[in-house]
Amino acid sequence: MHAKILIVDAIATNRIVLKVKLAAAHYEVLQASTLTEALRLAVITPPDMVICAADLPDGSADDLVRLLRSDTQPGPMPVLAVAPDISTARRLDLLEAGVNDVITDIYHDTLLLARVRSMLRAQTAETEWQIREDTTRALGLAEDRATFVKLPNITVVCPSQVQSTKATAALRKHMVARLVATVPKHALTGVRDSGDPETDIFILIADANESEQMLALVSSIRTHVATRHSAVLLTYPDDAPMLAARALDLGVNALTQANPDPRELAIRVRELMQRKLVADQLRATVRTGLEAAVSDPLTGLHNRRYAMPHLARLAERSGVARRPFALMLADLDHFKRVNDIYGHATGDAVLIETARRLRDNLRSVDLLARVGGEEFLIVLPGVSLGDARSAARRLCRQIGDTPFETADGRMPINVTISIGLAIGGLPDDAALATQDPQTVSQQLMARADKALYEAKVRGRNCVKLSRPAA
Repeated sequence: MHAKILIVDAIATNRIVLKVKLAAAHYEVLQASTLTEALRLAVITPPDMVICAADLPDGSADDLVRLLRSDTQPGPMPVLAVAPDISTARRLDLLEAGVNDVITDIYHDTLLLARVRSMLRAQTAETEWQIREDTTRALGLAEDRATFVKLPNITVVCPSQVQSTKATAALRKHMVARLVATVPKHALTGVRDSGDPETDIFILIADANESEQMLALVSSIRTHVATRHSAVLLTYPDDAPMLAARALDLGVNALTQANPDPRELAIRVRELMQRKLVADQLRATVRTGLEAAVSDPLTGLHNRRYAMPHLARLAERSGVARRPFALMLADLDHFKRVNDIYGHATGDAVLIETARRLRDNLRSVDLLARVGGEEFLIVLPGVSLGDARSAARRLCRQIGDTPFETADGRMPINVTISIGLAIGGLPDDAALATQDPQTVSQQLMARADKALYEAKVRGRNCVKLSRPAA
């Protein structure tokens, strides 16, 4: 199921144009013509993102952001403001208020949809990390977030060293940071292969002549182990929207057009740095606070102690957002025979390889846990029934189609897996999920377990769906 986007604009033509573009990209679209109507819809059916006219009959995009963030939403949803002929002062006001980005028109389809994809990816990642933090808090393992603000390390990259030096000098008047000026071919020179990244934020100032070199740099930043979590801000020429669209899809975090006001860059740097600090701390919490306590020592996967609170948090958030998710219980078929015939060393090797194959065929936002001897729990957020069934069948093939090596080097053995599938986040479960998420998660586990039993009875090596009672 694609994301849900709320369009807020008093001009019907603008809403229609946007709806056609977004619906063609398979997004679910909601519409409102006033601030009041938008807030009502946001409570009834929370969107994943808002595209809003800067000015409305009863308010503005600034007001909408403030009211959404004061509401009891799971997290601040991204807001994209549309403001033709906007002044610099008004643009800065919108960004200061918390609007994620400001565009002047809605007619360049490729760039518009790239912005939407980028914002939704960032929102998904932020929500996933928030769920993980909620899980660690439920387990009593989370630490308070750091209150200090780190002095950011910023690398400014321009096509020439002269341009970089001038841009850096202008920025120093508006922000306190460690600023380095360089050119694309030297931007990653000396970056460490491990440890903390040397650069928190890259500011890439592109022109039409060096666009391919700048895009190659974005790819390198995103794949280098020391900079993959760095934030990237790109300024691009007014006549190069395709460059901006490609950059967003490669992993740029924020855009602004050429020759921006240095104050705008300072605002964007502050926002990017705040998000990065939170993400860094959450990653550290998951890495250090959970590894020993909630990991399975054999496979390296999460264990039941982690999985159940995580499932409850996801059920609660899905109930609020009215978004489905899939839950699978997967169990290796005839696993006792593997231990009896080939020995426990081979059985352990099969479990380790099964975990690897499952992990390699899931998304980073999916949960994979070993919850029993040969039983695995898989949770896929934001996935509909059709996609979940396809994913489950693919996992069965990944296990059953390739034989497993034995510990003693004998002939590889064939192993299969059975999967019970249940869908959560359905409208009938939404109210209970927000009030008692643990009960809902236990009910989903029971449904998936029943479906798994049916898969075993039907011959194993298959997927069975548990349908909720009518």
